[in-house]
Amino acid sequence: MADDEVNNEILMNIPLNKALRSSKKRRADTAIRIIREHVSRFTKTEISQVWIDGKINEEVWKRGKSHIPGTIQVKVLKLQNGETEVLMP
Repeated sequence: MADDEVNNEILMNIPLNKALRSSKKRRADTAIRIIREHVSRFTKTEISQVWIDGKINEEVWKRGKSHIPGTIQVKVLKLQNGETEVLMP
């Protein structure tokens, strides 16, 4: 977020229960993909332009690969250049 102006700031609760349908070895990876798709859908940006902070990755992986949280609360910043950043609130 270096020298970019913030257009919009949103707090979101993202459900991760769909990730429980995947295999135990892929749940955390699937949860990150679900976060990226959810933010992309609600901010109307491309999936490739969604940047996820490392702290969110740590929160999903905190209890291991197979025991992900049911929901996660994130802060979404939509920048003027079209990119979207997903941060911890």
